[in-house]
Order: sequence, then structure tokens, then C-alpha cells
Amino acid sequence: MDQGIRRSAGILMHITSLPSRYGIGDLGPGAYQFAEDLREAGLQLWQTLPLGPTGYGNSPYSPRSVFAGNEMLISPEMLYMAGLIDRYEAEPPELPSGRVDYSEVIRWKSPLLHKAAERALSSRLERRAFEAFKEREAHWLDGYALFMAIHDMYGDARWRTVWDREIARKDEGALERIRKERKAEIDIYKALQYLFDRQIRALRSYASSIGIKLIGDVPIYAAADSADTWADPTLFRKDKVAGVPPDMFCPTGQLWGNPVYNWKRHEETGFDWWIRRIRRALDMADALRLDHFKGFSEYYEIDARAATAEHGRWRKAPGRKLFRALREALGPISLIVEDLGWITDSERKLRDSNGFPGMKLAQGGFSRNEDGTINGYNEFLPHNYPRLCVAYTGTHDNDTVRGWYGSLSDDDRHMVREYLSSPDEEIVWSMIRSIMLSSADTVIIPMQDVLELGSEARMNYPSTVSSSNWSWRMERDAFNSYRKGRLSFLSRISGRNGMTEKEYRASRRI
Repeated sequence: MDQGIRRSAGILMHITSLPSRYGIGDLGPGAYQFAEDLREAGLQLWQTLPLGPTGYGNSPYSPRSVFAGNEMLISPEMLYMAGLIDRYEAEPPELPSGRVDYSEVIRWKSPLLHKAAERALSSRLERRAFEAFKEREAHWLDGYALFMAIHDMYGDARWRTVWDREIARKDEGALERIRKERKAEIDIYKALQYLFDRQIRALRSYASSIGIKLIGDVPIYAAADSADTWADPTLFRKDKVAGVPPDMFCPTGQLWGNPVYNWKRHEETGFDWWIRRIRRALDMADALRLDHFKGFSEYYEIDARAATAEHGRWRKAPGRKLFRALREALGPISLIVEDLGWITDSERKLRDSNGFPGMKLAQGGFSRNEDGTINGYNEFLPHNYPRLCVAYTGTHDNDTVRGWYGSLSDDDRHMVREYLSSPDEEIVWSMIRSIMLSSADTVIIPMQDVLELGSEARMNYPSTVSSSNWSWRMERDAFNSYRKGRLSFLSRISGRNGMTEKEYRASRRI
């Protein structure tokens, strides 16, 4: 990731999963402590999931806006320290600690955040910084705040089917009436984004000061019911939606429902929307993971009226032109591309010609030859990793290593034990060790694997809407000295403790 550090390692841990008293992880003291814990463990990277405001299903990959931040991640403790709420107001009710109950969190936290936003709006101390924020982010902020105020009017974000036609079609007279009638609500949404922006920038700055880089996540598509699709519908196809075709795991394919891009329009505007989007994402992180990289080369489009994904078709996307435009506008960008699944030569060429590291998933490495022996040429086995890649034990869409291993047949578990030369009780740490010692420049380990948790800690079951999705949280003090010590040891022996090669050679001469 960092050209000055040849080898590095970090942890995948979403903000919502951090311990806190408020029913959900946030950008407060728990996040600062986690950054300190990473440093103590000899790591340099902290990867999160997307930070946008979530809607139905609470998925961070289907945000209300690809530019905005999730207001529920704003820290009450940081608001108190900024003088925007009183101490007694920051005292939460009894909320679950092991899982995020989003409905309960929103019910308690929203009034508190709105109160802090009102005080920020009336504060002379905040005025100058708030006005500068509004001016800098007006290109998305005005539309997002208006969208959310209208969403509150209807109690629904489905602007195409629920909102009155004149509002859905953005009749200027109708919108101007709402701006006047709902000015207070609109201003509060802008103030909430200001508070989120201040807290995420402060966290990033602190993490950087102790040698920790934040890696953000960019979903490829905008949600259908979002401020993005409403603000400029010309950038999206209303008659086609995204998904993937049938395969052995899903005979009818996956119908995601996100509108596909009107790539012709994006090209006509010089990819301005994408440039602004990536610039905004880089305000919140030092590097980015691009989700579903295949879609930048070719994408699967399905008729918006279809009930399944069986009858879609593949279309070309202008990824080469897009990444050239991003480089010209933003300069060099640190990107990880999610190139898992069915990848063709077209995607490989797009990835390699731009020098992007792809992802290697250790759980996917254990396949067999026809005679039943392990396929030693599987690209996901750690000994086959190239330098230019990011190695993972698993992702947010996979089971934990402990859960995955437990689901295997006896023969497959034997194969894994033989490859890792490990007993059952050490399988998780043996897999972590194997990718740490691999040639991959970068290693990212999900926090659940560091804690050796089973399937109960899985973050997401793809293509499902469940209260267990996106809700896992780490118990306080679970990331203890024992686990940090094991990571620190692996980081040191694998050359991932933050030294450059020059520094390492110099240390050997002392």
C-alpha cells in the first residue's frame, strides 16, 4: 500500500463493531483506542466498511448517499467534549453490547444528535467552520440534506414510487416550497454532516500521527433509493439494474436492484461525478478498496422489471478512461481492487495496467485435483501469492475462519490441517501466520479471526436481509495483550512491522 514500506499488515474492523456504551461503535474514544491497539500489535492498517448513511437492511453497501457519512457513527462523547451536549445527555439507556440493534440505536441517538446539531447551528464558535464546510461540500450536501428532509416527510426513501411526482421529478417550484417549509430540518442534516466530517477527519489525523493508515471502502453502485440517483438521474439507467448471472451457488442469479450507470453520460461529463466521489472518499481515508472491480470493465445488466437475474446481459464499461481521468484529476491514488469471483482477461488487464493490487482470499485456496490431492497451484494458497496483492483470511461476506473450518467435511479439514501443519485448535492462527509469511505486500485480517470467533460473529450473509447482518460487535477488552502480542510477533518475523527495507538493513548493521 505504501511504497516506502514494502510489507505491511492490518485489521478489517468496521466502525459499528467497535465497543462503546451507545449500542453501536462510533468515532469516539473507542476508535482512538483501537488505533492505539493496532500500533501496539505492530500493525499499520485499519480497513473499514463503507461509512455512508445506511437505509433499509442497514447495509453499508447500499447507502442513502455515496458522499455523506453515517450520522449514527457520530460520537456523543466527542460532542460532549466539544460543548455541544451536556454530560447527562450523553448517558445512554441500557443497550445491547454484543450486537447493534439499529432500530433502538436510531430511536435513542437521533434526538440527541439533532440537539447537538441545533446547538452547532447557533454557536458563534462553530459558525466559520460550518460555513466553510457547506461551501466546500455544496455539490452533494445541498441535495442530500433536501433529500433526507423529504424522506422524513414521506417516511420513505423510495422517491420513484412513493413521493409525489412533482417532487420526484424535482420541479423547482415544489422544491423551493420544501426548502422554505423545511429549512430547519435541512439545516440540521447539513450540521450533522459537518459534525461527522469533523470527527472522521480528527480520527484519521490521530491515526496518521501514530503510524496507522485508514483504508476506506467504495461500493461500485449507488442505491436505488438514494440522494445520488434522485439528485442527477441522468447518470443512471432507470430501465436496467445490476446483478450477477446464475451460477452453481444461485441458479437464478443475484438481482441486486441498484441502477446501472449511464456510462455514456459519465464520459460526456469527463467523469466529474466519479472524481468528486473519490476525492470525497479520500477525505476520510488514506487508501480505498474498490468493491466489485469487474464492473469497471464489464457489468451485468438486467431489465428493471425482471423477477430474477437469469436473462441479463454483459455490457462493456469504460474503466480504462475512468481511471485515467481519476489520475489526471487527483494524482496517484492508493487503491485495492476486489477482483474475487469470475474474473476474465479484460479485468486482469485493467487491474495490472493500472498497477492495482487485487485480493487473495486464503479460505478459497483449498481445492483438489482429480485424484483428490490438494491443488498446489490454486492462486489463493498463500505460497502462490504475488507481491502486488492484498491477502485476507476472509472478508465481510465470508464466514469466519473458525466457522468455515467447522463447516468442512472431515476430508477437507484434514487437507487444511496438512497444508497449514496445524492441529484443529490452532487452525485460525496458522492461517493468519501463513498469509503473514507469504510474499503479499499487504495483509488484512478480519477482527473476528484475530479473536478466533465462529459463525456467530459473521458480518454478512450475501443476498439476505437479516437482523444479524452488519450487527456484530467486539466485546470490550477482547483485543487483549495476548492477541496483540501474537500479531506483533508475526508482524516482526514476517517483516511487516513498519520498517522500510532501508531501515531494516540499517538495523542489521548495528
